[in-house]
Amino acid sequence: MTRIERVGVVGAGTMGSGIAEVCAKAGFPTTVIESAPEFLETGRIRIESSMAKAVDRGRLDAADRDAAWARLGFDTDVSALSDADLVVEAISEDRTAKFGLFARLDEVTPAHAILASNTSSIPIIELGMATGRPRQVIGVHFFNPAVVQKLVEVIPSTVTENAVTATVRDFVGERLGKTAVVTADRAGFVVNRLLIPYLLQSIELLDSGVNTAAEIDTAMKLGCAHPMGPLELCDLIGLDIVAGVADVLFEEFHERHYAAPPLLRRLVAAGHLGRKSGVGFHDYS
Repeated sequence: MTRIERVGVVGAGTMGSGIAEVCAKAGFPTTVIESAPEFLETGRIRIESSMAKAVDRGRLDAADRDAAWARLGFDTDVSALSDADLVVEAISEDRTAKFGLFARLDEVTPAHAILASNTSSIPIIELGMATGRPRQVIGVHFFNPAVVQKLVEVIPSTVTENAVTATVRDFVGERLGKTAVVTADRAGFVVNRLLIPYLLQSIELLDSGVNTAAEIDTAMKLGCAHPMGPLELCDLIGLDIVAGVADVLFEEFHERHYAAPPLLRRLVAAGHLGRKSGVGFHDYS
């Protein structure tokens, strides 16, 4: 069984930087890979800022922050992962890009390395078959923000070795301190398969003109004790991401409640993607 000692994270966006921070704080030397220097620098600043805030709020000792920072490495060449025991892919939800990356990781990582994806919707078996080691490919789906959210979905494909699943479940639960839920390799896994129809229904309700975005969010927060309303959550996730996950789910299941509503399509086309663009269902400017 592979003993995970060194970790690689490909992608330094919101999820990738969060995953790298979690791993470094848990004691793992972690190499972060991005495709261009400017993206890598943005990710580095994101991690540095996140850990500084944790220190300011008393959630992290300054000494532990410094130790975690010393475990982090940053590079633009995936060959820097030549000594990794586990690599977590956290790039955009683009099949072609992910398949190309997994094929490349198969070339540059050690034969024993486990290749994992943070995909929120793409079947793990498809990613595994882009490599020569599909039995060592698995899903590890963290939730945003990764440094706070306790759940990680662990998704073995139909061919993933049981030992790999056990190793990753132990890594997530015992070594990162998260709660691991092992789920079948079906698009959307557990959370998104249940969450996306809820979010899409809230968008359809808004588009019907029956209620405003604020009213819908308030109703669900106060009526169901949700910490965030569905349209606020869409804005946090990113409307483009919500639409992309919905498309993957609809492609797999062909059920209407996974079909992205026209209003969602129009907002994405307009570049109104939520918090990251400054406007979505709510205005953040």
